[in-house]
Amino acid sequence: MNAPTLHTERLTLRAHTRADFPAYRDVFATDHAQYMGGPMSEQQSWAMFCKDVAQWALLGHGAWAVTRTEDGAFVGQVGINAHPYFPETELGWLVMPDAARQGIGLEAARAARDWVFGTLKPASLVSYIDEENVASIALAKRLGAFDDPAAERCPYENHAVYRHPKPEAA
Repeated sequence: MNAPTLHTERLTLRAHTRADFPAYRDVFATDHAQYMGGPMSEQQSWAMFCKDVAQWALLGHGAWAVTRTEDGAFVGQVGINAHPYFPETELGWLVMPDAARQGIGLEAARAARDWVFGTLKPASLVSYIDEENVASIALAKRLGAFDDPAAERCPYENHAVYRHPKPEAA
């Protein structure tokens, strides 16, 4: 399965292409990716990029490249993760530093959330967020997610579980 293309008011969520990797690699080499396992070497970021892309073929979900529709600029990534080592299906996001604070993360995450609930129909959807990642916690809350201290934790240390209500309840 290839990633479906989703459109929002300003954004296009599409399958990653090889051309997205240099920007992906560059952001994962910095502290901007500190809450997603970064900074990473080029080899580590390539492995992560390939995992994000391959999930579509293996699992029927994965990561989308987020681009601005008006100019095609790669401005981030949003993805659905249901790894065997995650207790629940996860919604995750990354906004490129130069696109931060423009509502891009919220717009892309909302589109991905609506797609996953409408298409995959998971029993639940959560975001595993490092407890120090104030920006992602704020975005999760703007999506209507709430901290669920009773939820089973993912294998990452210091991560809270933010539970997403179905879109009609958000």
